[in-house]
Amino acid sequence: MKTISRRKFVTTAAVVGAGAFLPTSAFAFENQTAATGAASPAKPVGHDVFASPATAFPMNNVRLQPGAFSVAADANRKYLKTLPTDRLLHTFRLTAGLPSSAEPLGDWEKPDSELRGHFTGGHYLSACALAFASSGDEELKRKGDLMVAELAKCQTQLKNGYLSAYPEEFYDRLRDGVNVWAPFYTLHKIMAGHLDMYTLTGNEQALDTVEKMARWVRSWSDPLSEQQMQRVLLVEYGGMGEVLANLYGVTGKREYLRLAQRFDKKGFFDPLAAHRDELKGLHVNTHVPQVIAAARLYELTGDNRYWNIANYFWDEVTSERSYCTGGTSNFELWRADPGVLSTQLSMDTAEDCCVYNLLKLTRHLFAWSPQASYMDYYERVLFNHRMGTIDPETGTTVYYLPHGNGYSKIYGQPFDSFWCCSGTGAEEFAKLTDSIYFHDDNSMFVNLYIASQVDWPEKGIRVSQQTSFPEEQGTTLTISAAKPVDVDLKLRVPYWAKTGSVKVNGRTLPAFADPSSYLVLRGPWKNGDRIELNLPMRLHAAPMPDKQTLQAVMYGPLVLAARFEEEPREKWYRHFRAEEKQEPTPTLEFKGKLADPASWLEPAGGKLAFRASTHDQTVPFVPLSSIVHERYSLYHEIKESNS
Repeated sequence: MKTISRRKFVTTAAVVGAGAFLPTSAFAFENQTAATGAASPAKPVGHDVFASPATAFPMNNVRLQPGAFSVAADANRKYLKTLPTDRLLHTFRLTAGLPSSAEPLGDWEKPDSELRGHFTGGHYLSACALAFASSGDEELKRKGDLMVAELAKCQTQLKNGYLSAYPEEFYDRLRDGVNVWAPFYTLHKIMAGHLDMYTLTGNEQALDTVEKMARWVRSWSDPLSEQQMQRVLLVEYGGMGEVLANLYGVTGKREYLRLAQRFDKKGFFDPLAAHRDELKGLHVNTHVPQVIAAARLYELTGDNRYWNIANYFWDEVTSERSYCTGGTSNFELWRADPGVLSTQLSMDTAEDCCVYNLLKLTRHLFAWSPQASYMDYYERVLFNHRMGTIDPETGTTVYYLPHGNGYSKIYGQPFDSFWCCSGTGAEEFAKLTDSIYFHDDNSMFVNLYIASQVDWPEKGIRVSQQTSFPEEQGTTLTISAAKPVDVDLKLRVPYWAKTGSVKVNGRTLPAFADPSSYLVLRGPWKNGDRIELNLPMRLHAAPMPDKQTLQAVMYGPLVLAARFEEEPREKWYRHFRAEEKQEPTPTLEFKGKLADPASWLEPAGGKLAFRASTHDQTVPFVPLSSIVHERYSLYHEIKESNS
């Protein structure tokens, strides 16, 4: 990933309206500040210190069109609708002393789970709000509104602003150093869910609830010395800093900004600010949300220390600690030194929550400095890890994406899992529209090639994207406009696209752009204009940074997996810590050239199908995202051969 994250941002401009081609100089937005580019709120948000060089289009201006992404989003929404409100509210009502006879949910939402409430009162609200913003699903908005109203009753019953599915006594244990399972982690999810319901659906009651919760947090933390607070922060606390910063961004009340900064963990931030990688041994998803908080605080305060923390962390993790899929972690930890990954392959690699949070962080950094390399990484994670982790039958997701040899994906059970990754999965597949398109004052960035359309009402233009990418090696954009519109269209040319071409209204333009850059097409654009972007794919190697002979193989943006037999159905949905462990298979060995996977892998007929031969078998290779219930392997030993 290092070659991706450090590649220069170059652009070529084509002036379409005049029929001439004018080159522009290379440019980058260095060290500039920005807002998050978050999805369009139903309520005004605006206490950022700096203007954003690039801003994401509001999700309610972007809609998915039929394709793989809309299928995944539909499966997620269908699942969210199956969860009964009374079951979701059960442990909140019990904690508040209100009656409930609902059947309890299972696993991490059981009445005796110390993490109860993180999904039911947190992720679920965020997912409902995000799904409404990205699809207009009124049924999920109504479910979210009902949850907000019923949770407010629980908060009123508790009288002091506190709201959770577990008692306040958990925070006594936290303060006193007695073992407890991450109460602030869960509180963050509940607060974030309510804030999303306010900003994305306009639910005023949700804002009232989250402000009362924030005041409770302040009353709890105010008596603690800085030393005591830093000790509290040794226990996972999710994105408390981020949600409090966002609350300040919404309300302008500086008490929330000061409270957000109380959740700065100095022992983690100080090395990052000094550009030191001291990540080995840390629990990954405990810490990525803390960096997102730093990014948000940079936008709200302009403090360059926060900028430094976020930039260095992202660059280090994506270049030195990420697999071919863009995922990171092994057994939830960074267990090795930077750049050492060949020893870090297991069935418990690449926790889902980690990539969810890394994608959130990537959006911040792209908004500050809209370089194609950020969206190269985003595409890698989205098309390989994220799209490879949802079960199309149930809409549930996995906890880990195994990168070791011969394992299969284990999906959650609809009413009996509710892991942390179940929650982030429900959110991720509710907001698949959030990064396809960004804009600046007079340009639209087309970052991802996903069947969709985007409206830019301020400019009077709609862009529709028709594509089956990556099955189709490119995309087609069609313009709708009542009158000519003079904006630039910036099309990302991915790092893997060594060649390519573009047609405007059937005419091939004699200009293109370098890999990992943007091709800028200048208007004015008129109704019916048609742009065809061709991005030929090729096989290329993704070797381990510390062992070049141990490689994954990619085709364009796709990680290809060696596909084995399908697992029995009874093993598809179970706990990721199931007692019956899968046994790994030996690493496959192929003879060929290290720098040329085409020397040992060949097309097998059909789209995105390949095969390779070992000494005793022929192995099919398919995109990792297309594997649902089969065993597979990603990394293989390549024996150098000149033949």
